[in-house]
Formats: sequence, structure tokens, C-alpha cells
Amino acid sequence: MALEHRAFLYRGADDFLSVTVPYLRAGLERGQAVVAVAREPNLSALRDALGDGEINYVDSAGFYEHPVRTLRDYQAIMKDSAPRGVCALAEPVWDGWDERQTLEWIRYESLINVVFEDADASALCPYDAEGLPPRVLAEARRTHPLLLAPGHDGANDAYIDPVAFGSDCDRDLRAGGGLRSDRPSDAEYLPIDGDDLHGLRSFVTVRARAYGLDEQAEQNLVTAVNEVAANALQHGTPPIGLWTWRDGSDLVCEVGDHGFWRPGPGPLTGFVPPDSALQSGFGLWTVRLLVDLMELRAGWDGTFVRLRKHG
Repeated sequence: MALEHRAFLYRGADDFLSVTVPYLRAGLERGQAVVAVAREPNLSALRDALGDGEINYVDSAGFYEHPVRTLRDYQAIMKDSAPRGVCALAEPVWDGWDERQTLEWIRYESLINVVFEDADASALCPYDAEGLPPRVLAEARRTHPLLLAPGHDGANDAYIDPVAFGSDCDRDLRAGGGLRSDRPSDAEYLPIDGDDLHGLRSFVTVRARAYGLDEQAEQNLVTAVNEVAANALQHGTPPIGLWTWRDGSDLVCEVGDHGFWRPGPGPLTGFVPPDSALQSGFGLWTVRLLVDLMELRAGWDGTFVRLRKHG
């Protein structure tokens, strides 16, 4: 078993349906669990063409909200469908994201190849070639091993291995302003110098409430910061500290120490869902689920984990 992961660059509704309808029908004929995740009006057009039947229709707008959670949800579909394989139509959402979020969704498309590498599944990812930015279309070619586009249907020569691609994403973050030590001068600071993290949790709680986060978001942020700080105490090099500040619509918390994370961190660290809580990377993966964006930087000046929560 191996994943078939194909990008489909379509032009218009007729082109979209001419490929996706036969693709989903073939999945039903093979006895696979069939899920169609698509944007409107494509989703309604598919339902009109195929009927409700055995296909699980899902609106992309509600499914593609957070890259790590979407990976988790696709894993749940695979698990719930077993022993049947899965035939998935997977149309991402590309509007409404800022530069950092767009990059994380591009990274997500590459991660699919790792997370589901040995899965009995096929995924066809439609990209609107007439409406999406050229950069998104170019990255689709770099993140899918297979490509269906005018004049081409098969192996994709532009595809890049996910590890190398993840490194490229980190370089893009550095170039775009993420992963840098661009902390504002008025950021609040709390030293972390003991095993009792009660004071740290209280510090974050006060800032989260002042920022206006609801109770669940506040708890998630406090849990995430506590996890990162505990990891820094266990593996980092003093001095260790926490900075908080506002950046546009984000509340930012950054935990840093003077050590250098060895080996890595690798470009896939904390992105690939672990098999169990005992597996390396479980903590960082959990942190990514709890916040809107996590950025990790290890350099000459130390190791820094930056957490963002939208207001």
C-alpha cells in the first residue's frame, strides 16, 4: 500500500467535474470509503452530480482551519474507515490566510506525503488554475508526487522530498520575518528559573485575559506555554525566559533558552502526528494543536519557541 497524492489544476466548473466525478465513482466501485472535501460551489455541484449515497461530503471552509488539526482529522477518517481504503477529494482553502498561514498550509500539503506514506489511500487535490495566485500553483507542483494538468497526467518532476521542502519553508519564514529574533523592545519578560511553573501559568493567564481570549483559548495557550517551558527546563540551557507581546491581532508568547537543540530541530519536528504519547515529538505536536501557529528557531543565540494565538 502506498498513498497516491495528485494535484489537479483545473480551469472552470466543467473541467473540475469532468475529473472529480469519475474519480469519486471509481473509489466507490473499488469499495473504498469516499470523502469529498471541496469548496462551494464545487461541493454542491458534486452533490448534484453524484447524489448523497455513500459519499461523505465536507465543506472545505470548516475542514481546513488549522493544518495540524486537519492532518489529525484525515487520520481519523482513515482509522474509522479501516479496513477499507480511502478515496479522498481534498480541495484546500487558500484565501483568508496571511503569509505565515499560507506557508503553513503549503507545508501541510508536503506533510501529507509523510503522514500517509504507507496508507491505502488516494488523494486528489484540486487547484483552481484560473483563480489562485501563481505562487500557490507553483507550490502545488512541488508538494505533490503526481500531477494532473493540461498536457500532463502522471509523475511530477517538480516534486520535492518533504524533508527538503520543510527546510525550504523554514528559510522562507526567516526571509519573511518569522523565526527571527524580532521581539519588540516593550515585550514583557518573565524569567523561568525553577521547576514550579505555577507563576508562569498565572503570568500567561493574566495576559490572555487582558487580551480578551475566551476561557478555552486561554486554557489552551497556558497549557501550550507550560509544555514548552517544561521542555526548556528539561533540555535547555539557562537562562530560560518567557516574553509576551501583541503583534497585530495575535497574542505572542515566546519561550527561549541559551542552548542549541541537537539534533535539529528537523523541518518535520512536531508536524507529523505521533503514534502515541510516548513517541518523540508528541509534546510539540500537542502544542501545535493548542495554538494557531508555532514557530521554532534554533541558532547561535539559543533555542526559541514562539506561540501565536489569534484574538
